[in-house]
Order: sequence, then C-alpha cells, then structure tokens
Amino acid sequence: MVFEQRRPGAVLFDRDGTLIRDVPYNGDPALVRPTPGALEALSRLRRADLPVAVVTNQSGVAKGLITADEMEQVNRRVEELLGPFDAWAICVHDGGDGCTCRKPAPGLVIRAAAVLDVSPRECVVVGDIGRDMDAARAAGARGILVPTEETLRSEIERAPEVAHDLGDVADRLLRETEAAPAALTAGGSAWSRTLGWSRW
Repeated sequence: MVFEQRRPGAVLFDRDGTLIRDVPYNGDPALVRPTPGALEALSRLRRADLPVAVVTNQSGVAKGLITADEMEQVNRRVEELLGPFDAWAICVHDGGDGCTCRKPAPGLVIRAAAVLDVSPRECVVVGDIGRDMDAARAAGARGILVPTEETLRSEIERAPEVAHDLGDVADRLLRETEAAPAALTAGGSAWSRTLGWSRW
C-alpha cells in the first residue's frame, strides 16, 4: 500500500520496545525506562499539534502474570516520564482468546482512531516488530518500523517503512506536516483525552 504524503491525523505508538525498554510482563513502575529519544520525539509531535496515542498488547493480565492495577501503574509511570497521551488502546487478552483487538489484528488501531475522531487511514502506527506493522496494514493505516535488537530481519524486510529511531520518525512526519498543514475546523480541536483500557 502506498501512502501519499499528507499531514497525519494521529501517531499511534506501540509501548514496549518502542516508547519504553521492553521488560516482559512488567508490573513494576520502577523498571520503566524510556527508549532513547522518545521524550524529544513526542515533544516535537505535540508542539506540532499532532495527537499521540498508545496501542499496546498486555497479555500478562490474561495470563495472570500482572494485575490490571499493576498495568495501570506502569502506564501512569510512562506518562510521568513521557508526558500525557491523547488516548490509550490496550488489549489485555492472550493469544488464544480470539479477540479482534490484539495486534496483529486491527482493533487497537481502529479503537484509538475512533477515540481521536480520525480515520484509521489518517493514522501512523509506530512499532518495533512485525505485528505492529501487520495491525497497521489490517486497519488501513500507515506503518513505520523502528527496529531493535529483537526485531527479526524478515520483519524489517516486510515493513512498509523503516526508520532509524524515533527522532527519524518525528523528522519524517513533521516534514509532511509542514508540507500539508491540516485545515482548521470551525469547531476547533476534536482531540479528546481518553485514558484507560477496554476488555473487548
């Protein structure tokens, strides 16, 4: 799928491995560490009035490895370190639950887009593994892969776009924002802050 260069409606970030260091099934806020350049990239996007959201699988809840409260504590710590997000879309199901939200299914992308009142096709999904890109593709969104040491070579080869880091992502999107500014609406900003998670 080829995406024309236009101002993004929203930027949806994977959490673990993308915004923060991946600590499997982490329920301890003290272990949260932002990835290099995450705060700067997010700050630049916010200054450009681009809504930012988180779309994340958290199967540790379904597996009984962390509680919903522990997950929320970690998410609060993410916001303490990286600033507020305009929406959180979280899947707490396990892989065999057959839900439509768990990435690589499109549900989280669609949910976040709905909260932000934009089309999924206007969204950019930023993640570090193939299932993030697959979720973007399934929802009709644009995907940008930011590889880590855990990213498989096959995932990099299949990615629609690959960025060096989150700073590179911000550079690309801000260039496009400057080239194609969004039209102002009579009603002002449509972005609403919605925190929390949904077991759907």
